[in-house]
This record gives sequence, structure tokens and C-alpha cells, in this order.
Amino acid sequence: MNLEAFQAFAADNQWGVLWPELSMALLAVLLLVIDLFAAPLRKSVIPALALGGQAVILVILVLSFGCAAVGDYFSQMVNLTTLGQVFRVFFVLTSLLVCYVGWVYLQRQNLPRTEFFALTIMIAAGMMILGNASNFVMLFVALETVTIGFYVMVAYARHSPYSLEGGLKYLIMGALSTSLLLFGIVLLYGAAGNPSLPHYTGDGLSYANLNNFIVANPDNLLVLVGAALVLCAICFKIGAVPFQIWIPDVYQGAPTPVTAFLAVGSKAAGFVVLINLLRGPFAALEAFTFPLLAAICAVTILFGNLTALGQRNVKRVIGMSGIAHAGYLLLGVLALIKGVDWAVWAIVFYLFTYLFGSFAIFGVMAHLAGPDDENQELEHYQNLAKNQPFLAGVLAIGLGSLAGIPPLAGFIGKLLLFIAAFEARLYSLLGVAIIGVVISIYYYFGWIREAYFKTLEVPPDEASGETARPYPHPRSLSLAHRLLLGALAAFTVLLGIYQGAFGSSPF
Repeated sequence: MNLEAFQAFAADNQWGVLWPELSMALLAVLLLVIDLFAAPLRKSVIPALALGGQAVILVILVLSFGCAAVGDYFSQMVNLTTLGQVFRVFFVLTSLLVCYVGWVYLQRQNLPRTEFFALTIMIAAGMMILGNASNFVMLFVALETVTIGFYVMVAYARHSPYSLEGGLKYLIMGALSTSLLLFGIVLLYGAAGNPSLPHYTGDGLSYANLNNFIVANPDNLLVLVGAALVLCAICFKIGAVPFQIWIPDVYQGAPTPVTAFLAVGSKAAGFVVLINLLRGPFAALEAFTFPLLAAICAVTILFGNLTALGQRNVKRVIGMSGIAHAGYLLLGVLALIKGVDWAVWAIVFYLFTYLFGSFAIFGVMAHLAGPDDENQELEHYQNLAKNQPFLAGVLAIGLGSLAGIPPLAGFIGKLLLFIAAFEARLYSLLGVAIIGVVISIYYYFGWIREAYFKTLEVPPDEASGETARPYPHPRSLSLAHRLLLGALAAFTVLLGIYQGAFGSSPF
């Protein structure tokens, strides 16, 4: 490498554009350092620093939105886009809320605290890089950073056989998805590295170079097989059928904050990668990717909603319904493939409504769960409206939003996706999605019915003669908890009435 080439290479490595990811990583390291050298401060300082540090990063990200120079950096390893900046905000907000739910969860668990917050923040940093990756090497490194972190977090409650079982299953299935991804990348790289084919390039791992090659060779068998394997690996991350088999046991066994992280963060990371691939290197493969994803979309919506009907464990209900939500989001992706450009905005809006609604529910679950939070059943929510009317109200708003009930945000999110599908003339899939929404009302409102209209009759304790308290035990909430849960519910209502900053698509 001559001097000029080295100077150009060095100038391209602008570390300042990655300041949010670097700040998150440094925050995680700082938590570990404090835990190592100031152990007495673990209980008070570390949760506050984790929450406060991420809140500062989030505020700076929002205030500086649009100021970052979009473009390629690090030899086309990173492509900073407006969509990537939006997902930076999304993942920091997700991590912040996971840490809050984790703070509530860990107060009743004899588990390490510092490592939980550090892992959450590092996983979020990996997700932020995923949103701006423009090279398969960067994609793989960031994705494995996220996945390996989840291997640990799913089995974090090491005293629980459910958590250990979920961690083992996630490890096995995650290794399978990694194998599919690597095999697909190798096939794509091997095809693009064939000098006898048009548009040969020495760097077949860059999205831009690979796109040029695929445009010239859209029917190449290695390209089609490689693209299919990569898409299958991404479908595992979003929980689409037939790669959803891990979801019920993992969602139930994982600690509640980890389940929330998987349900919201992991799903969003999978979709931003999918969007970047379909708008980038796989853009010329519409004739191949569209029917494949359309079949997955229809089956995912029906499977998720139908299997959720028979569930009594609330974490499994969330897991199965999350599969259906992945199907709704795939509907927006298909509309995007068909040329409805604003469908990207609809997907982003839907993910934000899903975030607020889901964390409103998980926040309530964290406050009501006992030490064995993997065994939360619908029956445990009976008497909730009587004992904890505030929590019951937050729960109802969150569930109503996920069900798509007006005027909540989830209704607008589904409506936008359905309009995009209608513009793309996806009438059959639109009919399947509407059927799915109708089915989902039964199990979402079944949960609300348990909280509001059913009373748990508990027999008197034989020893004392007193009536035992039904699970969950009523607990008083501090002002901080009420403000945060109230804010999640308020945003869910507000986004349903007024979309504000989401009013026009910047993508």
C-alpha cells in the first residue's frame, strides 16, 4: 500500500461517526470497572449510572438527529443513513427500557446486577452497528455480538431450570441460524469472486459491489441459494415461520427484561438488516425474494395468532403474538419490494408503537411477577383492576395497542401497513392480515378480561383461618415507576391521535 492509499484509508476511518456506539460500549466498560473497584456502590450507583448514561446518549442522539454526515465510512464497512440514525434512537431507547425493567426484576432476584446492565448496553451497541452495516463482514461481527450476548442473558436466571433450558435451546437454534448465514455469505462471496462472470469484483462482501454483480447475474444459482440462506437466517432473528420454533420456550424461560429485549430489540434489528439487504444487494432479486417472503408472511400471521389462542402463560402469549407481529411487518417489507417507498416509514412507525405497547406490558409484568417469573399465568392477573388499578390501566392500554384498537398507536401502525399493502396490490396477504387481527382480539382481550372482570376466589388458609392473598400480591408503586409506566401508556395513546414527528417520511 503506497502512502496516498494509506492516507485515503486513514481519512475514511472517521471514528466520530460511531460516537453513539462507542459511548454505549464505554458506558458498559465503566459499569464493570465500578463493580470491580467500588463493590459497595453496586446497588445504588450502577443502576442509576446505566439508566442515566443511556438517557444522556438518547437525548444527544435526538437533538443531533440529521446532523451526522450520511455516507460510506471504513472502506464501505459502514454506511450511515437516515434510517440507520432512526434505529440508533430506537435501540438506545429499547436498551434504556430493558435496563429499567431489569432494575425492577433484579430487586427480587439474587443475581448479578452489573453484568446484566453491561450486557444489555453492549448488545444495544451491536444492534446500532447492525443498522448501518454495509458489508457482510461487519454484518456478521455485529450480529454475533448481539447473538452471543443473548446466549448469556436468556440463561441469566441460572437458578431456574426454565431459564437454563431456554438458554440451551437458543444456543442450539442460534448456532443453526449462524451456520445458515455464514454458508449464504460464502456462496455469495464465491459467486462474486468468479472472474469469468460479468462485473467480477475482488470484494464480494460489500453491499454496493455485490449489488452490481447480482444485477449482472440475477439468475446465478449460487447467488439465489446464498440469498435464500441469508434471508432464512434473518427470519430466525425476527421469529418468522418456519424459524420460530425457539420462541415459546425461550420467551418463557428467559427473565422478563430479556424476553422484552428479544421481543422488541432483536425483532427490530432483524428488520433493519432485512430492509438494508432488500434495498441493497438483493434489490435485483425481486422475482425470487418476493414469493419466498410472501409465503412466509402469510403463514407467520396465521400461525402466530392461532397458536396464541390456546396459551395460558403470559410470556408464551407475548411470544406467539410476536410471531404474528413479525408477519405484519413482513407485509410492509413486501410492499417496499413492490415499489411503495413510504412503506419504510410505516415499518418504523409500527416498530415504535410496538415498542411502547410491549414495554408497557412488560413493565406491568415485572412489577407483578414473583421470584419465578417464568410461571406467570393469565389467572395470576385476576383481581388486578381491584388491587392495582393503575397497573391494570397500563396493561389494558398496552394490550389494546398490540391488538390494534383505535385510537391507540397500534391501530395507526397496522392501518399504515395495510394501506401500503393495498397500494402494492397485495390483496390476498391483506385479507390474511385482517383475519389475523380479528383472531388476535380474542387472546388480547382475554388477558384484559382476566384483569378486569374475573375475581380469584382463594380458600382460607387452614392454619391461620385467614384468606390468602392471590398472586400477584398488591404492591405500592413509587412515583418514578408511575411516571415511567404512565409515559409509556401516554405515548401509546398520543401516537394514536397525533403522529407528530412521524408525519412525513425522511426515507
